[in-house]
Amino acid sequence: MTMITRWEPFREMRRLHDMLDRSVDDAWLRQGGSDGDLEGPAPIDVYETDNDVVVKAVMPGVKADEISISVDRDVLTLRGETKSEKEEKDMDRAYHFREIRYRRYGRSLRLPTLVDSDKAKAEFEDGILTLTLPKAEAVKPKTIAVKAK
Repeated sequence: MTMITRWEPFREMRRLHDMLDRSVDDAWLRQGGSDGDLEGPAPIDVYETDNDVVVKAVMPGVKADEISISVDRDVLTLRGETKSEKEEKDMDRAYHFREIRYRRYGRSLRLPTLVDSDKAKAEFEDGILTLTLPKAEAVKPKTIAVKAK
C-alpha cells in the first residue's frame, strides 16, 4: 500500500535554511570565530609501567617555556599556547591565505593511580611532551619474602 504525503514547500525551505545555518556555523567554528583564537584539548596517550605513569601530549607550535603542568592528587592538568604575530606587524602585509592561528591547548585528566609529582620528569621534543610520573610508594606492589622454618 502506498501513502500519499502532502508537499509543503515552506518545510523544505526551512530545512534548507537550517542546513545553511549549520554549514556557516561550522565554518566559523573551525576558523576560531572572529578573533582567530582556537582552543582545544591536546591529543594524549597515557600508559602505565610497573613504576611509572607516562603521558604523551601533542602540542605543535608550542615552545617548552609556554607549557604549564600541574598535578593535584590524581588530576593532571596540561596547558600550552602558541603566540601569534602582533596585529601592528600585519598592517603592511596583504595576506592571500591566513590559516596559521594562535592556539591554546588544555587538558585535565584523572591519572590511573597516585603519583609522586616531586620526582616527575618532563621532556619536550618536536611538539610532543613526554611526562614521566613515578608512582607513589604507597601504591607500588610490595613483595613479601617467605622464610621456611
